[in-house]
Amino acid sequence: MIKNVHIKAYQVGLVFKNRNLIEVLKEGNHYVFGNKSVTVYEMKSRFEAGEDLPILLKNETLKNLLETVEVKDGEIILVHENGTFKDVLTVGQYAFWKGMVNREFQKIDLTKIEIPEEISKTILENIKVKSFVRKFLVQHHYKGLLLIDGKLTQVLESGIYSFWNNDISVEVKVIDPNYEIRSQFGTHENVAALLKNEILRNLLKIIEVKDGEIILMYENGTLKDVLNVGQYAFWNDITERVFQKVDLTKVEITEDIPNTILENTTLRHYVRKFIVPNQYKGLLIIDGKLVNTLEAGTYSFWNNGISIDVNTVDTRMQQMEIAGQELLTKDKAMLRINFYVSFQVQSIEKALMENKEYDKQLYILMQLALREFVGALTLDELLLKKDSVGKEILENLGEKAGDLGIRAFDAGIRDVILTGEMKEIMNQVLIAEKKAQANGIMRREETASTRSLLNTAKLMEENEVLWKLKEMEYMEKIAEKIGDITVSGNSNIVSQLKEIFTK
Repeated sequence: MIKNVHIKAYQVGLVFKNRNLIEVLKEGNHYVFGNKSVTVYEMKSRFEAGEDLPILLKNETLKNLLETVEVKDGEIILVHENGTFKDVLTVGQYAFWKGMVNREFQKIDLTKIEIPEEISKTILENIKVKSFVRKFLVQHHYKGLLLIDGKLTQVLESGIYSFWNNDISVEVKVIDPNYEIRSQFGTHENVAALLKNEILRNLLKIIEVKDGEIILMYENGTLKDVLNVGQYAFWNDITERVFQKVDLTKVEITEDIPNTILENTTLRHYVRKFIVPNQYKGLLIIDGKLVNTLEAGTYSFWNNGISIDVNTVDTRMQQMEIAGQELLTKDKAMLRINFYVSFQVQSIEKALMENKEYDKQLYILMQLALREFVGALTLDELLLKKDSVGKEILENLGEKAGDLGIRAFDAGIRDVILTGEMKEIMNQVLIAEKKAQANGIMRREETASTRSLLNTAKLMEENEVLWKLKEMEYMEKIAEKIGDITVSGNSNIVSQLKEIFTK
């Protein structure tokens, strides 16, 4: 049996007999005799022979027409045709026809992670290469820490970074340089080991905060944070930062820190604040010892284990009411007295440090002095001396008020209230006195009236005209009370009336 085989330009025919290559046919017409098969290959494409390639390459004619490439474990080969990326060859043996296309083969060692610079980003983004590449993005204004097998090898600026995909662990830890570094790592990550890396340490400012300290961190002149005990790392040359160390083992705030900073919410719980109001004074007591006397104002101290107290006293004139004191006079009269005393604290140290509750002690002193004074007087004497009681009690008070750190300026009885029975008795006495006074007045008036009548009688006896005038005065008064007069009698009635009024 004869076969006519036409091999076109840029083609090659392989003649097989019993699956064995016996002849290579080039361009032209060829006759094949007997039980033979012919496979035609395009020389512009890769020679695809699969597992039979090593056997076929034993044919010297075919071998001279092919360019073979072998890819080992841990390698890939990038195929470029006429300067354009074409394919990726993985582990295996490959063959390409010679002289047809300008091919270049770029061997890649996948046991490494670094990608050569000559491999463009477009090739790395190619779908055939993409699976061999790990890509990491470091955003704008961020930094990246390149960790290879857990070890820091490089600090990356913002950008896209690619590495070959193999069994080597590669991680890019993206860091915001505007914030503290350690806080951006998880608790499982060994940040302390990273910070020992010289490459990284040269780019950072490491802050150590010891026990009994805090550090105030200012950014661009503004308080940003308060750093507690621990280690902190900040990126250099990103933000203008100032760190102010504070010793918390003392109570006095000796550092140059404005009150506005002390009131900041981030610092407030580190500070104890005491206010001495206007017109007050205060005693500063630290660990139970008097340290200083404070004038009115606001005072701040560091908040630590040392106890601090500020005891304040009103230094203005004050008035104390001693009300409802039930007292017995010398003559056993039961009274209820409301008393007052005006005083002022003169020595705050004596009032607060040498005496406990000086105001209560003053109350008791005044109460006892009032009781003693009232008990030495009768009720009448007390009522007579009511206005001078305060002065005499203050004189008797003497040095006792000074021992309390105060000075009493004025005192006096505000009210004297009689109890039930005593009030009744006093009312009866008062009524009796008033009745006696009224009787005396009435008697004086009666005596004067009698004397006046006697004088009038003497005058009338001596003067008949005055007598007649008096009679006519009474007749007039009687006539005023009479509406009508009925006269009955004889014709002499007129003469009789005339005689009456002319006598």
